Formats: sequence, C-alpha cells, structure tokens
Amino acid sequence: MATVPKEEVKSMTAAEDEREQIDGFHLIIDALKLNSVETIYGVPGIPITDFGRMAQAEGIRVIAFRHEQHAGNAAAIAGYLTKKPGICLTVSAPGFLNGLTALANATTNCFPMILISGSSEREIVDLQQGDYEEMDQLAIAKPLCKAAFRVLHAADIGIGVARAIRAAVSGRPGGVYLDLPAKLFGQVMDAEAGEKSLIKVLDPAPAQIPAPAPVKRALELLKSAKRPLIILGKGAAYAQADDAIRILLEKTGIPFLPMSMAKGILPDTHPQCAGAARSLVLKESDVVMLIGARLNWLLSQGKGKPWGGRKKFIQIDIEPKEMDSNVGIAAPLVGDIGSCVSALLDGMDSKWTAPAEDVWIDAVKTKRETNIARMALRLANNNFPMDFHGALGALRTIIKERPDAILVNEGANTLDLARGIIDMYNPRKRLDVGTWGVMGIGMGFAIAAAVETGKPVLAVEGDSAFGFSGMEIETICRYNLPVCVVIFNNGGIYRGTDVNVLSSDPAWTRFVSDSRYDRMMEAFGGVGVHATTPDELKNAVDTAMDSGKPTLINAAIDPAAGSESGRIGNLNPQSKLRKK
Repeated sequence: MATVPKEEVKSMTAAEDEREQIDGFHLIIDALKLNSVETIYGVPGIPITDFGRMAQAEGIRVIAFRHEQHAGNAAAIAGYLTKKPGICLTVSAPGFLNGLTALANATTNCFPMILISGSSEREIVDLQQGDYEEMDQLAIAKPLCKAAFRVLHAADIGIGVARAIRAAVSGRPGGVYLDLPAKLFGQVMDAEAGEKSLIKVLDPAPAQIPAPAPVKRALELLKSAKRPLIILGKGAAYAQADDAIRILLEKTGIPFLPMSMAKGILPDTHPQCAGAARSLVLKESDVVMLIGARLNWLLSQGKGKPWGGRKKFIQIDIEPKEMDSNVGIAAPLVGDIGSCVSALLDGMDSKWTAPAEDVWIDAVKTKRETNIARMALRLANNNFPMDFHGALGALRTIIKERPDAILVNEGANTLDLARGIIDMYNPRKRLDVGTWGVMGIGMGFAIAAAVETGKPVLAVEGDSAFGFSGMEIETICRYNLPVCVVIFNNGGIYRGTDVNVLSSDPAWTRFVSDSRYDRMMEAFGGVGVHATTPDELKNAVDTAMDSGKPTLINAAIDPAAGSESGRIGNLNPQSKLRKK
C-alpha cells in the first residue's frame, strides 16, 4: 500500500483548517431564512442574546418584547394571519415557561407557531446537577403542543427546523416547541457540509381532498333541510378560502352565523348573516353545517337549551378525531376547508336551488332586523359617563369607515358586547381571545398585526384585560407602530362598584378609581388621550388612526356599567348555601 508523504499530509491538514466553517448561530439563522422566516418575536437574555443580534444583522426583523408571553402571542397570531409558523424566541426556564402559555393557547386555537428556547445541557439536566436555569423543558412542553423537538448537534439543525415548520402547519395547525441547548449555538462545523444539511420545507400543508362519498352524503343532507344553517369558525378564516365560501353561501342562500374571528369572511351586513339572530337560528335550525368551527363551549357543545332539540350536523374539519366529539355528526367531511368547499360546489349542479324554505329565510330576516333596530338607539347615545353601548357604538362607526383596519378585542363586557356590536367587513380583521377565552392577548396580537400587515390596528381592551400585557405599550412606541389602544376603564373587573365590608382593603374586583392609563403612553413618547363621551372617543380614535402614531385612549366608563363575567356569568359556580 502506498503511503502519503508527510509533507502532503501536513498540506492537506492545513487546507482543512483553512476551510470555511460555520457555527450553530448562523446555521439556525440560515435555516430560518431558507424557509422564508422574516420576523422573530422574543425577549433577549442568556443564552440567546447574541443570536438575536446576529439574526438582526442578517436581515431578519427581531421584535423585542418586555415579556415572553406577549412575544408568544404575537408569534401565534402572526401564524394565523400568514399561514406560516410565527417564531417566538425565549431564554430558558422561566422565560420558556412564560412563552409556554402562549404556545398552549396557540395549539388550542389552531394557530401555527414555533417556540424556540435556549436550554441547559442534557448531561447536567439529567443528573440534576443545578445548572443556570436548569429545567427539562422538552418534557414539560410535550403535553401542551403538537410536537416538541430537541437539537443537540449542529448538523441536525436543518432537520430540527424543518420538522418544526411542517408539524406547525400540517393538518390542524398548532404550536411546536424547539429546544436548543446553549452549547449548540457555539458548535462549529464545515460550512459547506452545514449548508448541505439545511432543508427547505416543500408543501408543508398539502391539500387534503375529501372522498366523493362523504361529499355526496353532505349534499344530500343539506338539500333535505328545511331550516338549514351554516356556522363559520375561525378555521374558515384561517383557510383563506374566502371566495369559495362566499360562492357556497350565496349559491345556497343559507343563513350563516360567523363565530367572532370568522366575522368578515362575508360582511356582517350581508343579507344572509344571522349574527343578530343567533338565538333563533341555533334553536330552530334542523341541519347545521360547521365550516372550521368546533362544537365546544362557545357553541354549548351542540346540545342543550340553546339548540332547542336534536339537530343533524355536517362538519368540515381536517382532523377526523374532531368528529362526534360532543354529538353525532350525520355527515362528517374530512379534508382541508378549501378542498371540501370546492368539492361541495362541484357536486352542485346548475339546477341547485336554495333548500331553505321562504318562511325560514323571512323569520331570520325579521329577527335580525328587529334586534338591529332595537340596539340602534342604545348605540347612538352620547352619555356622560359613557356606557359600553355608547362607546362601542362610536367604535362601530370607526370600523365601518375604516374596514381595512384590524380590530383586536379582549375583556369581559368589552369583549362580549363588541362581538355583536362592531360589524366586520373583511376577513381576518377581527382578532380576539378565541377558544380559551383568555385575557392577556391584546398587546401581543396588536403588535404582530401591525408588523405582519402594515395596517392600522385598533385594540379595544377592558381595563382588566389590558393589565395583563400593558407594559408592551413601550414596545409599540419603541417600534413606532400604528396601534391605537382604547381602554374601557370602569375601575374594576366587570364593574368598579364592588365593596369590601369587612376591612379597608378594596374589594378584590376593584382597581384604582379614576385611573389615567393615557399618561402611561405619554411616559413612553406616545400620544395619550382621556375621553369621557362617545363623541370625544370617536374624535380621538379618528385622529390616532389618521396619524398612525402610537396612541392610548383612556375611555372613562361608568363604574356601574357592566355585568358579572360579561355574558358568561353562567360559568361561575353558584352555591345555594348562604351564611346567616
């Protein structure tokens, strides 16, 4: 066997040493850029501070928050708006746990996002040797998201990122956790090999076309209906199959009921919209088609008094296990919403006639018009102090005049009343608490909506809800985002009138009376306004939306206005026992 001369060996070694190398930092950045990630939401700190700096230097927009939960909420709603996974970056342990709340909420709401967290080294965690922010983050994350992965070697970064992306958007979308131990960032490998290890994810959410037989069954059931109803959920909005859904609705002539984040797929003012006749259509319908909606608590699980008796359901969902989750589904239609709706349209011949009886259409129309007329006077008031209806009436006009603006909404009374009062005209313009009904999404959603769309954002917040994420107004000011925050300030949770009769402590539902949230915004260089009447409120919002300047309006609401838990007071446990 021939031997290689020592001189040549030395030369080869030197050449290898001179070959370009790459570290974990840049491999992660390159993997994200290869998959068209343009924005990262996060909070800097050990071990990800330098990663954020490098990502920014490589052209990725990095939005730094004051708390990880709100960065996570921003990433989640970014995923909803774009159909690409939003990216949230956090430090280890407490930072990871803060982001995990948003990840769990995203998974429940079917928003695609990826939570990327730095973590301690495996050998220290496994032996519980007490590392800085030591925690087995992968094990904690797994039950709360669609998938969770850990990358230990630089050569596997491409695989890890690719799997996370595909898991987040395929099938029913949701949250994914990607664990990156601190040492991974500094690992070095051959640059050419590193580049080859990266993966551009192709067709991560392929169309799932429904089988012909279920399509035929659904059409036959729909055609047999005398009082049909179509319910649109936020899944229908996420699907971005707006044209096909509109054609289906208008071709059939069936009344439709949009859930809150589905408002605007067709305008709430559309003659078929039954939003103002919700109680009637739920109770009296005989066949109900669900498009991107689940029979969860928001729809009383599809049974009980609100439904007025047994119905026959058609359900379109990409997840087969969702069928029959609460009631039997007479016609399950499994596939992505765009493909399913297109298949239904293809199955309707040119002679298809609206199955609904004229008496049903007339009954829905009459109920809708009656309720709208009844509400109109309450919305037109210019009372001092403001009530919820007068204030929301002013904002209703704002959105009517600016249908392309994005409305973010959370609270108790502020949320529940706004759902029905503020009409939406375009899809994916209303962002709210979704399935869990949680508080705290407001500022994260508002920031991401402004960043991802470039559109003006109106965030309508209860004073309690704002308290969860209020510090992020500094983030809004720092990035000079076109966000107008309106706080409905009635001095407490539900109301500002509760009294503690046993001590000088305030009632635990009370806040500081006559708070001036507008001055918080001024402290960060934004515009603060105090509004005491609906007219003042409208003028202030118009000015803010015209200027595009970060603005917070403290809308002073009558402390006595509001009801316990908004419109879901029935969820509060009640006891028949009372102390004598």
